[in-house]
Amino acid sequence: MVDVPASPRVVRVRNENLFEELKLTLPIIVATLTTLLVLGVGGWMTTVGSWYENLKKPWWNPPNWIFGPAWTVILGLAAWSGVLAWTQASSSSGQLLILILFGINIVLHMLWSPLFFNLKRPDWALIEVPFLWLSIVALMFGVAQFSTLASWLLLPYLLWVTFAAFLNLTIVRMNRPFGKADRSKI
Repeated sequence: MVDVPASPRVVRVRNENLFEELKLTLPIIVATLTTLLVLGVGGWMTTVGSWYENLKKPWWNPPNWIFGPAWTVILGLAAWSGVLAWTQASSSSGQLLILILFGINIVLHMLWSPLFFNLKRPDWALIEVPFLWLSIVALMFGVAQFSTLASWLLLPYLLWVTFAAFLNLTIVRMNRPFGKADRSKI
């Protein structure tokens, strides 16, 4: 069999296809690794011990085992949202906006667990949660300009954080005060 060199047009098409594949593959890899990092650090910072077990909780408090799968699905959907928005953004300024919005959200997302569980301050976590909620709303509006689906994929995140905020509020009301005023709960 004779090896025939590819024409310049064929090489260009192959290179364009490779570029298109990389344009989608790299955001998927970054979003997956970021999600795994957030889930791992979040799980590590969420110490459910006797302090949490002894808190009074409402009857509608979900069982502890539900939080891991719920966050896995929610953050997986958020990663999908990010990939969709990123690949649909037609400019570097659009992609920068997506990075900033997700960056702010990740920081706020990562703050809640240490406040609630590690510092044993559900009252401080309650003060932080509206900022997290607003960061999700900002994300939804921000990615909507690039992909409607990307915005809708964040709705479960917003609903879960809304539910968690009411749960947080109820736990604070049922167990206050926290901190120095009540060292016996630590």
